Amino acid sequence: MTQRDYYEVLGVSRSATSEDLKSAFRRLARQYHPDVNDASDAEERFKEINEAYAVLSDADKRAAYDRFGHAGVRGAGGAPDFNVDFSDFADIFGDLFGFGGFGRSSRRSRNVPRRGADLQYRLDLSFEEAVFGVEKEIEITRDETCSTCSGSGAEPGSSPVRCTTCNGTGEVRQVRQTILGSMVQVATCPTCNGQGETIESPCHTCQGRGVERVSRKKVVSIPAGVDMGTQIRLAGEGQPGLNGGPVGNLYIVINVKTHKFFRRKDDEILLDLNINVAQAALGAEVEVPTVDGPANLKIPSGTQPGKVLTLRGKGVPHLRGNGRGDQRVVVNVEVPSRLNPEQRELFEKLAKSLGSEVSPQERSFFEWLKETLGG
Repeated sequence: MTQRDYYEVLGVSRSATSEDLKSAFRRLARQYHPDVNDASDAEERFKEINEAYAVLSDADKRAAYDRFGHAGVRGAGGAPDFNVDFSDFADIFGDLFGFGGFGRSSRRSRNVPRRGADLQYRLDLSFEEAVFGVEKEIEITRDETCSTCSGSGAEPGSSPVRCTTCNGTGEVRQVRQTILGSMVQVATCPTCNGQGETIESPCHTCQGRGVERVSRKKVVSIPAGVDMGTQIRLAGEGQPGLNGGPVGNLYIVINVKTHKFFRRKDDEILLDLNINVAQAALGAEVEVPTVDGPANLKIPSGTQPGKVLTLRGKGVPHLRGNGRGDQRVVVNVEVPSRLNPEQRELFEKLAKSLGSEVSPQERSFFEWLKETLGG
């Protein structure tokens, strides 16, 4: 049977670059790999594709093939001479089929610098502390370089030694039988876990980890205007990085305690205020609490239940920007449940003067209140 031209097998021209060859091989290998193609000739096509790529991806073999054809790459007995180290195909086979070990340097991937993990700390604040800001001392526990072994993991006076299983490479090579023949598979060394070194006398402080758990106290500044769920990032205060990687961050998550009087909506402070019917009808000036202390509030005559009055600039400082929000006072008119004789007499006189006519209400009080507050 006549053997097909290798360039024809891969579907490339004779001037194809190495990238052209690799791209063609990726496409065809994905199409004809027996694991994804159950056609009767898929295995043979896959072998043919690999043979073509094994020759053309090697500069010396490609030159011999271009000059002498198939005869230039045949070994003794006329068999094709493409006994290559399949670790060269690691990026292709690993990406396409998840072999995940062919030729990949497990030690390099294990020992690359990695960023440390982030930490989170929940900080409880009073309502006023969240409004005006505060400095708080917190205590966090994190890993730090071991103070005894300086991160080596070995007991002082000793040192890590080269792993005898992998000879310090961090990886072992294994031969795997596949449909293409013997393939070299690179795996993480089981003795040193890819580190290339073993510790015969682990540090008594960190038990060989190279890091120890340490509790640190730190004063943090909480800006004015934070709210429930606000996160404050402290860069470089998290877990240490691995293999020289950057340190993670610490995120402080704010939890605001419930206040006896105040509620909050964005940068506005809400206060429910009870007044009596006389104050509502005649008007009055009353003292109300604010986060800045007591303030006088004028109640207009004829104030209805649900009326919202505003104290300008008595709200929460804007977290990003200048100025403050307002305090909204929601008025509730209290109807007395019990009257003394004098009060009853006065209310009876008032009832006579007001008459007994009633009129339907167009909207409920709760609907009106929701619209007023923008909810």
